[in-house]
Amino acid sequence: MENKTQEEASTIKVSSLTCIDLANPNFQQSAVSLKQSKKFFALPLEEKMKVLRNEKHRGYSPVLDQILDPENQVDGDYKESFFIGIEVVLPGWRATMEKYHQEALRVCKALARLLALALDLDTNYFDKPEMLGNPIAVMRLLRYEGMSDPLKGIFGCGAHSDYGMLTLLATDSVTGLQICKDKDVKPRKWEYVPSIKGAYIVNLGDLLERWSNGIFKSTLHRVLGNGQDRYSIPFFIEPSHDCLVECLPTCQSENNLPKYPAIKCSTFLTQRYQQSHVNLSIYKQP
Repeated sequence: MENKTQEEASTIKVSSLTCIDLANPNFQQSAVSLKQSKKFFALPLEEKMKVLRNEKHRGYSPVLDQILDPENQVDGDYKESFFIGIEVVLPGWRATMEKYHQEALRVCKALARLLALALDLDTNYFDKPEMLGNPIAVMRLLRYEGMSDPLKGIFGCGAHSDYGMLTLLATDSVTGLQICKDKDVKPRKWEYVPSIKGAYIVNLGDLLERWSNGIFKSTLHRVLGNGQDRYSIPFFIEPSHDCLVECLPTCQSENNLPKYPAIKCSTFLTQRYQQSHVNLSIYKQP
């Protein structure tokens, strides 16, 4: 667990991270989706538990269901979430979320083409059917609660990197998200990421780090609660279940051998989800 010396050494400041400005009116759908998200989380717990997540991690997860940084957390994350994948009876729910999903997917595919160029690949390299031509694309509605205290191991969301290729993040105006720009340096230095109206935050994921042989590092991040409810919608894009993720040809050489073994996307994701979530059996009534 973090001690006081480490926490003081990791001075908290506002990150200079550049957000991608998507102020085009077509992308204001995120505000509508956040509003719909608040309606869902305002439902009584017994109603939300009717759509409890399934074995494929689609559906509702209550507070403390996930623990992302067990070395530094005494409990799970002080957040509740909903992975889009099963129906919820709310007016406008399906139409709102489907429209947002389509726009976010389009943006992520455009970003993937830029990444391909940066890695000296053909622009459409990641559009192959086994990659993003048939992707896993999931939205997660999130509500954070409570007051975090890193010295006591209490976090809105423990330190972690996302599992897939890219995450497109829409947030409200409540501060809380922090990133660590160099996750290999100890003690870690955490910086707040400002909320910019009309912009998304883009996190790089673990599978992109593996593909690029470490050229692109996945974004280590966490959330500290400040006593206010905080809402966000991460949109995760990952290659198809059967995609074999291995070092890209332009990211290796005789002097720069692959750092990560090849792994099937579904295997990697299943391992990561199982490691971070409590077993569903604890929710079953005797």
